[in-house]
Amino acid sequence: MIEVIKDKKEWNELLAKVKEMDFYHTYDYHHLSKTKKESPILLKYTTGNTILVLPLLLRAIENSIYKDATSVYGYSGLLVLKLDPQFNKADFHKELNAYFNENKIISVFSRLHPYIHHQEDLHSGLGTIIELGKVVYIDLTDPQDVQRAKYNRRLKTYVNKARKLCSVFEGNKEEHLNIFIRLYEENMRRVNADDHYFFDTDYYHQLLSSKEFETKLMLCQHKKTKEIIAGALFMKMGNIVQYHLSGLSNEYFQLNPIKLLIDEMRVNATNEGYKYFNLGGGLGSEEDSLFKFKRGFSKEHKTFKIWKYIVDEKAYKALTKNHFKSDLDNEDFNVGYFPAYRAPLKAQKI
Repeated sequence: MIEVIKDKKEWNELLAKVKEMDFYHTYDYHHLSKTKKESPILLKYTTGNTILVLPLLLRAIENSIYKDATSVYGYSGLLVLKLDPQFNKADFHKELNAYFNENKIISVFSRLHPYIHHQEDLHSGLGTIIELGKVVYIDLTDPQDVQRAKYNRRLKTYVNKARKLCSVFEGNKEEHLNIFIRLYEENMRRVNADDHYFFDTDYYHQLLSSKEFETKLMLCQHKKTKEIIAGALFMKMGNIVQYHLSGLSNEYFQLNPIKLLIDEMRVNATNEGYKYFNLGGGLGSEEDSLFKFKRGFSKEHKTFKIWKYIVDEKAYKALTKNHFKSDLDNEDFNVGYFPAYRAPLKAQKI
């Protein structure tokens, strides 16, 4: 049986029974991440003693009777509350598919969570799973000297220098949030980031105010000038710490303060008993300069995968043809973007 959960209390009560999850699955994160055209839902599948949940963002498709579903930005995918030894995956897929068809949901997309082991198996067989790239993590179960030994030589030099010239402290939203936002946006402009990397002020306030997960605002202050020169938001939930957002002053770029902030969080998170410190990957999952920056902290990595499912191929093709205003009968609709009918006319990779 498939149930649709929208109530915050019910959503939270279900997630409280999940052993492996992250802040990306929470009610609060879905509601602060959604656009005006998206509706967060939690699909609950129950059969016998098995209970599975799948968080999604539901969207109407303009000028049609159809909808589609996507995931929040980050790592989402299926969660297990209970899994009966008699669980039949084919039955689960059949019911999920029936729900999508009954509600005219013609395609579904979800970023899977690299640290939740069962997801690929539960999703596979319905649609396709694609490997996009690597995400770097620090194994916090290693002794701290072993963690530090895995830094590359140049990174150790940068962190040592930054620690001599700067101090790190935990900020709060009343005194320091506006400073962080300024530094973050300054950094995003410096790297010519797309518009979707910029957020309204309420987004940051909700992150720091949520009771469903813990958000740490760490700031770096130059000892001599007393100026706050960098900041980062780290998200904590379960056994995982996520490196979420960061920014720094262009004037102090050469001091590498972000590296110092990550190093400080590594120490703190290890002392607090977390298992993984996820630094993420490169832009668009490429092994670019951002990926190399993170790779300097650790050679440990997980594979980042996505799940794509075309529920109604006929409607999907019709919408895609109409979107590109062309005859695509001889094409496979692989335009480097999913769903294809939402692709920018100059299609880019996911």
